[in-house]
Amino acid sequence: MQDALLLGTEGIKKTILHGGTGDIPKLPTGTKVTFHFRTQLCDDERTVVDDSKVVGTPMEIVIGNMFKLDVWETLLGSMRIGEVAEFWCDTVHTGVYPLVAKSMRRIAEGKDPVEWQMHTCGMANMFAYHTLGYDDLDELMREPQPLYFVLEFIRVQQPNEYNRESWALNDQERLKVVPVLHGQGNKLYKQGHYPEAVQKYKEAIICLKNVQTKEKAWEAPWLKLEKMANTLTLNYCQCLLRMEEYYEVIEHTSDIINQHPGVVKAYFLRGKAHKEVWNEAEARQDFSRVLELEPGMKKAVKKELAVLNMRMEEKNQEDRQTITSNGNFLGIPPPPSWSSPINCRGPQSSERSFLEQADANAPV
Repeated sequence: MQDALLLGTEGIKKTILHGGTGDIPKLPTGTKVTFHFRTQLCDDERTVVDDSKVVGTPMEIVIGNMFKLDVWETLLGSMRIGEVAEFWCDTVHTGVYPLVAKSMRRIAEGKDPVEWQMHTCGMANMFAYHTLGYDDLDELMREPQPLYFVLEFIRVQQPNEYNRESWALNDQERLKVVPVLHGQGNKLYKQGHYPEAVQKYKEAIICLKNVQTKEKAWEAPWLKLEKMANTLTLNYCQCLLRMEEYYEVIEHTSDIINQHPGVVKAYFLRGKAHKEVWNEAEARQDFSRVLELEPGMKKAVKKELAVLNMRMEEKNQEDRQTITSNGNFLGIPPPPSWSSPINCRGPQSSERSFLEQADANAPV
């Protein structure tokens, strides 16, 4: 069929490649749409940027849920079930595509597409590091251009026809689900199911961060959400300690401390993580800060310092043994001892007298 401008939408041209069935379905807010997509450049080769069929998993979006690439809602709203259509979209509609594509690629690679939301927003992250992690997406970010989207409309589900995950909720629903997820995480932690608790805490944090991005930074509503998120993040870190993910604990607690230097629990958990990886000076500094902020934690800090001392002694002993072993490997003889062939007779009386005197004069 010939190109046709979508009614009331500038900068979009549609070509139907394969007709669908039935009427164009209504897509009220909360409707889930499943479809395959292929993104192509507008060059002579029609270079493929992304293709969900190559990945093997179709795309799902929830209508009205502030999906970054909102033009796709417009495109899908013109299609029938089973239809395949090609859409040319001008730059005004494609500027944020690289950010969306990054998340979709992370999913395909088995990575968490929203993990960065625990630290910052996607746009701020891109500016901080000057890259999205993919050369072709970096190029599209630097020089936005028109794109072709080939969409295949697979399925539509009304809001009452599927179980909505947290990413598909609106802000009010997200705020309501946070205490539920928090409680579930606490219960799983007490039961020793740490990986499962981590997922509950992470889901709750992401819900809060999504709502928080709409508030003005450091004003009262933003700070209230920040406090809730920090509490969940520290619970998340407690799970990570149990899972021996010590460096991740250091990373998350440091993020909190850098923004909010008075959070005692952040110093305490970071100190515990430093202790486990033999960062003695850093651990002592964090535990000292805990006592400055909360003297009532003296007993808990004393216990951690005792464990730190024991661990450092064990490590020092292991290091000495390693040095001795390496010396033997290189042919360096061990230091003489009373049991060595160099002196197998043991100390004589005059020698014993000298040793006893030396011991008596040693520092206590």
